[in-house]
Amino acid sequence: MLKKIIFMGTPLFAVPILKSLYQNGYLVSLVYTQPAKKSQRGMGIKASPIQNLSETLNIECRTPFSLSNNQEEYDYMKKLDADLAIVVGYGQILTKELLSLVKNGFINIHASLLPKWRGAAPIQRSLMNSDKQTGISIMKINEKLDAGPVCNSYPLDILENENFESLSERLSLLASEKILDNIDDIFLGKTIFKEQDHDSSTYAKKINKSESQISWNDSAINIIGKINGLSPFPGAFFIHKGERYKILKAELTGTKGNPGLLLNDNFEIGCAENSIKILEIQREGKRVQKIQEFMLGSQIKKGTNLA
Repeated sequence: MLKKIIFMGTPLFAVPILKSLYQNGYLVSLVYTQPAKKSQRGMGIKASPIQNLSETLNIECRTPFSLSNNQEEYDYMKKLDADLAIVVGYGQILTKELLSLVKNGFINIHASLLPKWRGAAPIQRSLMNSDKQTGISIMKINEKLDAGPVCNSYPLDILENENFESLSERLSLLASEKILDNIDDIFLGKTIFKEQDHDSSTYAKKINKSESQISWNDSAINIIGKINGLSPFPGAFFIHKGERYKILKAELTGTKGNPGLLLNDNFEIGCAENSIKILEIQREGKRVQKIQEFMLGSQIKKGTNLA
């Protein structure tokens, strides 16, 4: 008899994992995801990527605003009598009462090598920190944030100038493969979960929009980390003459110059340490452009102070 799985997830990152379970014959009986929200441009309501996929796969999907003190969802989950719950970026707190309802517990696939980068934004923070390696961890959920015991972690090297979109996609595909290596042992009770080294934990707090603005008095390597970690959304930006310019792609250079000064026609900008060369940019209200195209019509020229 097939084991019943509850899948709880919301972002695009979770999509390949749900697909992998479905395509490999696992019985996903129920999906939970965050409720549909207004689109960024305020036009209409936008369902989560997981809701869209669950509807395509004809899997029942529930979208409560909260699971805390939610008797209806507690009773519904209890009645289902599931064998395992898999959580991937769901975005809601799971209470102690809910965690007791599933036979083999709630398993979380987290996009970092725990205990490093617990929290909401592990991929962005690893890039912003200029880490050389990250990965995924498969852990059992307890009442503390990303602090449960881990059964397996899988490292992944971060590529040079890799951004959030690319790294997120690669980590998601890795997770979609590795959950298949673990799930049967979890069902059979063969999996060994080991406590994390809590003293070594670091926290990946949610990205605040105020963090997106570039300070040219920062080091070039930190600015590159911010650009990569926030690309393509929300995007690291600078403001010049009241207009916002989002930098989507840049690289480190060794040219010296004052922070914020446009040093040459290659669009190298001085930082506190070294400089960066912008490769892709987006002027406010305009489309993304390669820097060569942008420079043809731009009033920002060599010698301009952007600080």
